[in-house]
Amino acid sequence: MQRSIINQKPVTLAFYIIFFIIYESISNIYLILPPLFGVLFVFFMRKVKQDNALFVFSIAFCLMVYEADKGYLAFSSIVYFSLLYKFVIPKIVKNFGCESCIRFTYILLAYVGFYLFSSLIATAFELPEPLLSNYILYYIVIEFFIVSML
Repeated sequence: MQRSIINQKPVTLAFYIIFFIIYESISNIYLILPPLFGVLFVFFMRKVKQDNALFVFSIAFCLMVYEADKGYLAFSSIVYFSLLYKFVIPKIVKNFGCESCIRFTYILLAYVGFYLFSSLIATAFELPEPLLSNYILYYIVIEFFIVSML
C-alpha cells in the first residue's frame, strides 16, 4: 500500500509536533524564546471551529508537553482552553470589531487567564501557587506579532 503524495497531513503534523517538543525544550534554556502558549490557543480555536479532530488532539498533546515542561497540572490548559472557547470567546468576538484587538485579547487571555486559572486550582486543592515569570509581558508581545502574521 503506497502513500498518496497528495495526502501528507499526518506526516506534516508529526513534523510540527516534533518541532514543538524540541522548541519547548530550547525555550526553557533560552528564556528569550516564547513558549508559544498563546499561539497554541489560537490554533486550538481554529481547529475546533473547523471540527478537525486530528489537529485538536495533536494540539492537546502539545499542551500536555507544555504543562509537563512548566510544571502545571495535567490537562489544566486543555480544560482552560475549552472553557475559554465555549464561554468567553463568543462574547469577545461579539463585542470587539477590531481584528487586531481580538487577537491581542486571545494572547492576553491565554497567558494571564491561565495563570489565574492555575492559581484558582492551586487554591482549591491546596497545591503550591504557580509562578508568574518576569518575561510574561515580553511573551505576550512576541506572540501577538506571531499570531498577527498567521
